[in-house]
Amino acid sequence: MVQVNLRGWDTHQNAFRDLKGKLLPSLDRCLSGFIDDLEQRGLLDEVLIVMCGEMGRTPRISPITAGGRNASGEVFTPGRHHWGDVFPCLFAGGGIRPGQVVGRTDRHGGEPTTPAYTPADLAATIFHCVGLGPDAEFRDAQGRPYRFSQGTPIQPLLA
Repeated sequence: MVQVNLRGWDTHQNAFRDLKGKLLPSLDRCLSGFIDDLEQRGLLDEVLIVMCGEMGRTPRISPITAGGRNASGEVFTPGRHHWGDVFPCLFAGGGIRPGQVVGRTDRHGGEPTTPAYTPADLAATIFHCVGLGPDAEFRDAQGRPYRFSQGTPIQPLLA
């Protein structure tokens, strides 16, 4: 397992400048290149790629803050704050059925309009794809059993 943490995505302000100017172009090049490389090498079915954040963003753009500048004098432009009701995830390879969108929101992207999935369901989906069944457990230092996940795999994602 490899985890990559991307910094700089907390775009409460200056969202449009930062997303368009540096965050999205570099992510697009790296992620699409990685997926293409795995596919060309015949490894995409062997590697599960999951990309998501810990939360979504407000469906509405936040106004410019009072004064419009931070302590170092940088001018703030509008952005979006944290929003836990909806957040996107991208899945590729490793047992995922490609080319689909699972789940829908209202026209503002603020509330789910189809049954919502939970972080536990996300974890259960990942564990399923790497071969850990719904009853898989680990034991702590005292030998007490804990289930890997209390969720249910997201069936529409699975190939």
